[in-house]
Amino acid sequence: MRFSFAILIVLALVACSRPSSQGAAAQPSQARTAEGFPVPDRPVAGIVSPIWSSGPDRDAADESGQLIRGLGIKPGMAVADIGAGSGYHTLRLAPVVGDTGVIYAEDIVESYISGLRREATSRGLKNVKIVVGTADDPKLPERGVDRAVMVHMYHEIQNPFSVLWHLAGYMKAGGRVAVIDLDRPTLSHGTPPALLKCEFEAVGYRRISQTNMDGGVGYLAIFEAPAAPPKPRDIKPCKAPR
Repeated sequence: MRFSFAILIVLALVACSRPSSQGAAAQPSQARTAEGFPVPDRPVAGIVSPIWSSGPDRDAADESGQLIRGLGIKPGMAVADIGAGSGYHTLRLAPVVGDTGVIYAEDIVESYISGLRREATSRGLKNVKIVVGTADDPKLPERGVDRAVMVHMYHEIQNPFSVLWHLAGYMKAGGRVAVIDLDRPTLSHGTPPALLKCEFEAVGYRRISQTNMDGGVGYLAIFEAPAAPPKPRDIKPCKAPR
C-alpha cells in the first residue's frame, strides 16, 4: 500500500510539473532562427501563383491608384515592389516615378520576375530593376528606397521579422511601407490587422494609418520604417490569434 501510494504522489508531481497544452498555446513561440530572429507564431501560406487576381478586377478597384495616393508616390522616387510576381503593380508604378525614379521589382521566385523582365523591356520601362531576394532578405540597395509595397503576399513570408529587419536598412529616412492584405487567417491567404501591426511594431515600425480598400480588395496599412531597428534577439515574438 505504501509503495502504491508513493507512486501516485510521484505521478501527480510529474503531471503538475508539465506545462499544459493550454498554457503553451497562451504564449507565443520562443523559437528563434540561427540569426536570432523570432520564428512567427502562425502558419505561413504557400506561394500558389505569381498573380493574386485578374488585372481587370484590380483595375476596376483602382488598387494601384490607392497605393499611389496612400504612399504619396511621386516622380523621382525609388519604390520597392516586394513579392512583385508577374509585376501587376510594378508595371503601373513605373510610369508614375518616371525616368528619374526607379522601381525595384523583388521576388524570391526567379521564374516569376523573369517574365516581368521581358514585359518591362517590351514596354520600354528602363526604370524597372529586377531583384532576386531570399526568404529572409529582399536584397535591396542600402538606404536606397523611399517607399515599399507588399500586396497580397505578406502572409507568404516565411521569416517576417528577418525580412522587416533587413527592409528597415534599405529604407531612406522617413521611408514608408504599405501592406495590402485580407482580414483573415494567414493560412487562408490573409493577415489579421492586429497581427500585422504587432509584427511590424516588434521590429520598430510605426503604423501611420489603416483603411479599408475601395472595391473590397482588403485593407491598406501604412508604416513608417525605423531609423534603427532593434537587435534580432531583442525582437519580441507576437501571439497569433487563435
